[in-house]
Amino acid sequence: MNKNSIAKFTPHIIAILLFTFISFAYFTPVIEGKQLLGHDSESWMCMAKETMDYNNSNSDVTLWTNSMFGGMPAYQISMTQPYNFIKYVEMVITLYPATVYNLMLYLIGFYILLLAFRVKPWLAIVGAIAFSFASYNFIIILAGHNSKAITIAYMAPLIGGVYMAFRDRKIAGTLVTALFLSLAVRANHVQILYYTLIVLLFFAVVEFIYSLRDKQLKSFFQSTGLLIAAAVIALGMNATSLITTYEYGEYTMRGKSNGLTTDTQNSQQGLNKDYITNWSYGKAETMTLLIPNFNGGASGGTLGTDTKTAEKIKSYNVPDVEKVMKDFQLPLYWGDQPGTSGPVYLGAIIIFLFILGFFVVEKRILWWLLPMILLTLFLSWGKNLMWLTDFFIDYVPMYNKFRTVSMTLVATGFGITLMALLALKEVLSTENAKEKLLRPVLISAGITAGVALIFALIPSLAGSFVSPADAQFSGDYAFLKETLPLDREAMLRSDAWRSVGFVLAAAVLLWLFIKGTLKTNTVIAIFGILFLADLVPVAKRYLNDSSFERKRRLETLIEPSAADNMILADKSEYRVLDASVNIFNDSKPSYFHKNIGGYHAAKLRRYQELINMQIEGEIGQLFGAFGRAKTFDQIAPTLDSLGVLNMLNMKYVIYNKDAAPLVNPYCNGNAWLVKNVRIAADANEEMKLVGEINTKNEVVVDKQFASQVPTTIVADSAARIALKSYKPNHLVYTFSSGTDQLAVFSEIYYDKGWNAYINGEKASYFRANYLLRAMPLKKGTYELEFKFEPMSYKIGNIIALSSSIIMILGFLVFGFISFKKKEIK
Repeated sequence: MNKNSIAKFTPHIIAILLFTFISFAYFTPVIEGKQLLGHDSESWMCMAKETMDYNNSNSDVTLWTNSMFGGMPAYQISMTQPYNFIKYVEMVITLYPATVYNLMLYLIGFYILLLAFRVKPWLAIVGAIAFSFASYNFIIILAGHNSKAITIAYMAPLIGGVYMAFRDRKIAGTLVTALFLSLAVRANHVQILYYTLIVLLFFAVVEFIYSLRDKQLKSFFQSTGLLIAAAVIALGMNATSLITTYEYGEYTMRGKSNGLTTDTQNSQQGLNKDYITNWSYGKAETMTLLIPNFNGGASGGTLGTDTKTAEKIKSYNVPDVEKVMKDFQLPLYWGDQPGTSGPVYLGAIIIFLFILGFFVVEKRILWWLLPMILLTLFLSWGKNLMWLTDFFIDYVPMYNKFRTVSMTLVATGFGITLMALLALKEVLSTENAKEKLLRPVLISAGITAGVALIFALIPSLAGSFVSPADAQFSGDYAFLKETLPLDREAMLRSDAWRSVGFVLAAAVLLWLFIKGTLKTNTVIAIFGILFLADLVPVAKRYLNDSSFERKRRLETLIEPSAADNMILADKSEYRVLDASVNIFNDSKPSYFHKNIGGYHAAKLRRYQELINMQIEGEIGQLFGAFGRAKTFDQIAPTLDSLGVLNMLNMKYVIYNKDAAPLVNPYCNGNAWLVKNVRIAADANEEMKLVGEINTKNEVVVDKQFASQVPTTIVADSAARIALKSYKPNHLVYTFSSGTDQLAVFSEIYYDKGWNAYINGEKASYFRANYLLRAMPLKKGTYELEFKFEPMSYKIGNIIALSSSIIMILGFLVFGFISFKKKEIK
């Protein structure tokens, strides 16, 4: 390698080293051996426990888990993809410790994007810092939203690859696109990918219009064709995940309706509108992009000792006010959302440079970014701009599959930051007529600092500073209704002055550059310092050293309670209802048990419907019995009447972690033989009847399966069916009867993978009791099996292997050709 080659790569090497230093400097607890475990990470660990344990101790893999909601595919929890070779690239990236590698991905990803836009490496380093330290990027790491964070990181270089493909670097851009699209799809956060597609659609439209105007349509279609090929390869490499997820998605809450007219929450196609728009950013709340504490920060936070709340507490002669304020979690947020972990703050300097971009950025880029920024911003308002949200939910493909509309701010923030840094690039690359830039800089600074100054001087323009959460305070804490609004107002004023200061500092820096006082590299270095000074303290409000714990504490975070240990002593197969937690929004019980509840955003629609229309009612009956009963005999009749919970094989109920669980002797077991069949005309009748029948003796079958039901069932008092062996993906039963029977299994019906066998021969089964499996059995003594062997997984693996090979060959050929060209030169 010659000196020129070394010089060429030096900035990139320095970038990696600097990013590494910055990442470890921010996450110093990692160096001390500490770890961060967010809520979602902990939830994943619980829901994936059965799958991971099985896969680590068996030669095959399980694609089904019984640890939540009576059973569900493990596709969205923990699934092995053996033939997606992109995992080896991912393994290199994840050599960095957790959280550190998240920040490294943000930094490297945006650095690559800016290089694709011909931004010089030193400015690209500073730009990567500006993007990466935006508050939302750290808030999601704290929450444990790892797949979201990783997909956001890959979003930038993916868009950079597409840009390269349309800017005379077709092959290189195609390969970059294929690589990062593969990684982004593998990260498995479809919602962020969907917003990335919105960004690219705006880009594609503008590129087509300009290509048409400049008579460059041939080049446009060449690039488009190559990018389509890149997308096919990238999607193909992830075919195992995509095909299984698509197949499963049709049966989840995001899929089509089952036809229930009495369940308004789940009767529509896709998610319910209220559910989709529950987290809608307020119109005024958009000011957090410029002023972080415009709406008070996080729902739960602490105040300092120089606040009105602290003054009031001091008046009570509290001995250690500082400690009290440090430990006192208060509802500081007062915006439109039900709650938040923190604001979306892009940085005052970034907003200033974004406004400057209106004057200096290339029109072709403006026409792409500005409409996209406005649309995604408006979509983030959700129910606060319902006419637009209604249109997208009703008519735009897939939009009704996603919740938390405020997440569109990811695309908004990306566009604003990119435009801001391209504006800075234009200013710093101007060699002549610098004085022409002075007026745009002053106007942009005046607008940005002026808006912040208005709220610094008159914060009451933002609203009342009162939160609905304040109503909870009464008695000794009633004073908080008065002090908290005052403190929230002070928080806004303080941050507004802060933003004014950073905008003016950036404007002065550009003024000095325009006047020739400062050189380009000096300005870039100072901007890097300013970005860190602006963004890091805000990020630290939410993700800081106190967020980390010692490893040994995390390893014992989920310990079995007394109730758990008593249940685990039972080695038979059963399900547990843990009433000591939020049953359908907590995955901790899944760590130890086969759980009737759980936590997952993509549970089966039929199970959610059963929860809404039957299970919650039966749980209410059970709780009511608890309140009245003093002995088990007084609870027994209620337990016996819980037909739905019993058919789900609920053997244990945890009502107190430190007490013995309630043992339910009336559960139906793993499988049972019924005497009578009720045919339902549709989903509504099936749901109604399943709540009325005695599920031990009767079964409800939809009319579409009526032909598979035995015409007669002859009673045999000696007939038996029992579970012989259990694996999450393979169940073996023994059956014995002198007459034909109809068996019902306490297992979830999902025919896109579960196959039944009798003596090795495939046998038919059907859906019963709305979501369970039922099977006609001929007389005799034999074994029957259920195996989960989805064809979609096998097909996906074949496609993934083929696509991976094509991807590798593509990079090898490109590398060989590039090397030969250099040799010739």
